[in-house]
Amino acid sequence: MARRLGTCCISLSAEPGTTINSQWTETRTCLEISVVITDREEHDIAMDLLVCFGQALWEKLSDAELRAYWLVLSEEIGSGVTGEIDEEALEEKRSLLASRSHASSRRRLAGYGRASFAGTAAEYVHCLWHDVTTRTGPGYLPAPYLRRRLDLLARSFPPDRGYHLFPRSGS
Repeated sequence: MARRLGTCCISLSAEPGTTINSQWTETRTCLEISVVITDREEHDIAMDLLVCFGQALWEKLSDAELRAYWLVLSEEIGSGVTGEIDEEALEEKRSLLASRSHASSRRRLAGYGRASFAGTAAEYVHCLWHDVTTRTGPGYLPAPYLRRRLDLLARSFPPDRGYHLFPRSGS
């Protein structure tokens, strides 16, 4: 992922009261990311940073990687999966599926794909840091679908030596 993203310049902002917690911009020389840290939990700050990486990475996926991810999302929707990886992706998915006209909107579909991938990429890196607990319920992505997404990312962006996405068998 780091090789694909290139040089990143990260700034931590103490601007309170803003409605945007994080944002990124690609310049000629680097990926610039700004994350608000005031009155926020450290975990939320880290996840916002990782979501920015995921959003930027979405723009750099190959055609084959995009097709593979869209296939996973298509199969999830076709299976009636209503949950998602995080709140932003869930909002985008609900908006997409709210009506027939929304479902046929390329803009809404693109927004959903981007949000879903960004959240999945963030969770992928999060899972490499430490064990995570998956939540269950109608708003959450069921574990088998989450694992499928994480496995897909692991094929495109394998963990560094010594890191494992899932415990080894027999461990």
